[in-house]
Amino acid sequence: MAHELEGTGRLFKALAHPTRLRILAMLRGGELCVCQVTAVLGLAPSTVSAHLTELRRAGLLQERREGRWIHLRLATDPESSGLLDLVWQRLEGDPTVRTDAEHTAGLRKVAPEVVCAPGFTLPGADD
Repeated sequence: MAHELEGTGRLFKALAHPTRLRILAMLRGGELCVCQVTAVLGLAPSTVSAHLTELRRAGLLQERREGRWIHLRLATDPESSGLLDLVWQRLEGDPTVRTDAEHTAGLRKVAPEVVCAPGFTLPGADD
């Protein structure tokens, strides 16, 4: 019983922050490198890392390494998929989520080496 309580608590804690919801929504469009997520959010890498830790702890993210790049994707957990369906319904039409989706679509066309390079700025971020 305690295991279910703890796991459910971690899941809801992970979903209880707008930045983590943004990350999940970005990954709905497919895999992204951590650099790409960081570029869209415009937050310090340490802050993004803390949010990613919460999402991983809740079982919502999977990752794979490719050289020095860490690629993220949504976990395929049937227990949380119904809950995520509710999240997607709630976020549908949200202007921030829509803008993030536009940015991530563009960033998927750019190599992580470019995004992680010093001085990279997100195209259209000032729009």
